[in-house]
Amino acid sequence: MINLPAAPSAPAPQVPAHLVESSHRYVESGLRGAANTVRAYAGDWKRFTAWCTLHELTSLPAPVEALVGFLAELADAGKKFATIQRHAAAIAKAHELAGLDSPTADKKIKVLLKGIAREKKTRQKQAPAFSLASFKRTVKSIDVSTSAGLRNRALLLLGFTGAFRRSELEALNIEDLAFDDEGLVVTLPQSKTNQEGQAEEKAIFYSPDPALCPIRSLQAWLRLLNHAQGAVFVSLRKNNQLTARRMTTKYINLIVQQYLGTQYTAHSLRASFVTVSKLNGADDGKVMNQTKHKTSAMIRRYTRLDNVRLHNAAKELGL
Repeated sequence: MINLPAAPSAPAPQVPAHLVESSHRYVESGLRGAANTVRAYAGDWKRFTAWCTLHELTSLPAPVEALVGFLAELADAGKKFATIQRHAAAIAKAHELAGLDSPTADKKIKVLLKGIAREKKTRQKQAPAFSLASFKRTVKSIDVSTSAGLRNRALLLLGFTGAFRRSELEALNIEDLAFDDEGLVVTLPQSKTNQEGQAEEKAIFYSPDPALCPIRSLQAWLRLLNHAQGAVFVSLRKNNQLTARRMTTKYINLIVQQYLGTQYTAHSLRASFVTVSKLNGADDGKVMNQTKHKTSAMIRRYTRLDNVRLHNAAKELGL
């Protein structure tokens, strides 16, 4: 048998260094997700690394035993199951970004999380929806003779009629608004479910009642703001003087609670839009056109029809 010499191997292709660096940046950006999620994950990861340091364990890569102990401690401390799940997701994301296998994939962690959920037996608390009648009363009661009143009325009406997320209200710029005779079109360059920058639009319509009109209320606020560009909703000093500081999602939440009650959150504006629309007969397609949800399943999840008297076939028995 004749042994032929091996053919010389071709040199491995070399990718330019600057393209390698760019690819790393793009991959990391793709893995990160929405800005609010990044902030939450950063806090969760910091908490886990501190816990690992305290117990002299490595955090990256983390052993399964470390994650078991950490999650169990969160459960014992009374943390909600959704919070525990988010911590696990943050740890998984950190390993993913580092190109490492995550301990969250281990069967022990899956069993642990299932056990924690069973022990707690708590459903993730959802922001409640308010009734349209109570919302109208609240908005009409706002004192719009002040800067704060003008801003807050516009914020509540726009947030509700546009089914905005709090992060979208925070990021909203004057340049994103297009007024015409038919109403207002708001362009969202980016949102929680739209990270690639494919612009989404929301349509806002005039209301016959000026006190409840989101467009007239927003225009009144913008006239006071007197800016051609920049943040739509800004913070005020204690003497009601305008600032250039963009309102934070935390403060937007406080405004909702100030007017509607502490049981509500900024997310109630969005949940209430879905609920009121469905009660008024809107189909899922129309609702999704405003909320930008991708599936009808999410619309059902957002619809707050758990009031035993509000939406009950017993009212239609004819007795």
